[in-house]
Amino acid sequence: MTAEHIEILNKINAFAEKALADIDPQKTQISYQLDALRPVMEEIAREKGMSLEDVFILYMDLASEASVKAEEQLQSELNDGSGNFSHMANNLN
Repeated sequence: MTAEHIEILNKINAFAEKALADIDPQKTQISYQLDALRPVMEEIAREKGMSLEDVFILYMDLASEASVKAEEQLQSELNDGSGNFSHMANNLN
């Protein structure tokens, strides 16, 4: 992920935290969620000279990549014991 991609992902995620703060993503239609993100995606499209559709596709790709990395990090922590509850509790002593 490039620095520009990280910037785009962070900008959309920050906007999403505010725009979607009061919804349950599991119970809210994706179309509603995407419509709420439309203003920030349109802004990025204008800034980067991209179509709205291209920004959406880029966002979905970047979000998937970030999710995979977060899952890999979690699994790594669990496998090396640093994410193990007993290990963490023992380190409190």
